[in-house]
Amino acid sequence: MLSSRSHSLRVQRLLTQSSRRGLKDLVVPPRSKKPVISYGPPGRSAVSGHVATVFGCTGFLGRYLVAKLAKNGTQVITPYRDPDEARHLKLMGDLGQVVHMEWDIRDEDQIAECLRHSDIVYNLVGREYETKNFTYNDVNAAGAGRIAKVAAQWGVPRFVHVSHLNADHQSISKFYRTKAEGEDLVKEAFPDATIIRPSTMFGYEDKLLNNIAIWSIWWKLNHGETKIRPVHVMDVAQALANLEGVPALPKTLNLPGPSTLTYSYLIDLVSSVTYNDLDKGFVMPKRLAKMLAQAGQKLYWPTISPDEVERRYINDKDVPGDWEELGVVPDEIENHALTYLRRYRSADNFVRPLVLPNRDSSEYRVAQ
Repeated sequence: MLSSRSHSLRVQRLLTQSSRRGLKDLVVPPRSKKPVISYGPPGRSAVSGHVATVFGCTGFLGRYLVAKLAKNGTQVITPYRDPDEARHLKLMGDLGQVVHMEWDIRDEDQIAECLRHSDIVYNLVGREYETKNFTYNDVNAAGAGRIAKVAAQWGVPRFVHVSHLNADHQSISKFYRTKAEGEDLVKEAFPDATIIRPSTMFGYEDKLLNNIAIWSIWWKLNHGETKIRPVHVMDVAQALANLEGVPALPKTLNLPGPSTLTYSYLIDLVSSVTYNDLDKGFVMPKRLAKMLAQAGQKLYWPTISPDEVERRYINDKDVPGDWEELGVVPDEIENHALTYLRRYRSADNFVRPLVLPNRDSSEYRVAQ
């Protein structure tokens, strides 16, 4: 009985010590006089004191960012257009930590309602192909500028805008041009905004490895010689989450992958991991690819857009990454290839060893 009582007292003492607050738990964001105080041990049941709004939370990157923020105890506002696309986000945090709100990118009142209580706002909204309701400019440029303007009007301390590594006013791709225009509008409305430029991301639901496994013919454009720098979506999400506890960084941060690879190598990688022969013999001409893309865009949900055909001929920018400033070390794509591509193996090949192509030769190696 005595030992049991002493054990209970010891546990109670430890809980009391872990719940004490110190100066390290107090953060005063820039442009704000409202203190942010964290409470409790790190983990799902903690309270970081932060309130974050993640526009684009239902997208590929957004769901991972919401999970990391909510796990740290941040209350996350998740604006949505379709409730069915957002309902799984509720499970990513403790009770009351993930708050759904309906919004429209053209309605400033709804935008204000979603961000007026937040001390950091993330804009992950982007459009990789145009529809009859939304053009590239509506989302990537005008939409981004509108969100930044409303955030500035309501005195939000920090604003983080996710662009693209290849954002360029002179690009032949309208997607990249509007991304650059969006950066200008965000900086004009919110001068202290942090611009994040990731390269093409890969992950479980990506449009890179999965599409190569299914539609390899579209990745053979330019003979597969286009160079990209793929980055793991989890690394980008972690970098964005780390910004929450860092003072505002009023500059542009590039987040490319650790290696520069060709589409031809990625086709070899997918083929070797899945044990499916992805023939690289036929190369579709650019003009034919754009015609098929335009036809597909009019008939049904596009597998590829005409502008994406143009992007297949554009190399990723050769600029250094700013990962160290965000405390993240990006991982190589080969380390995750089996995890994301095993489902494309046949039953006979499901448990076979992982064989990877060598980057500098036509040989293959068995991964250890």
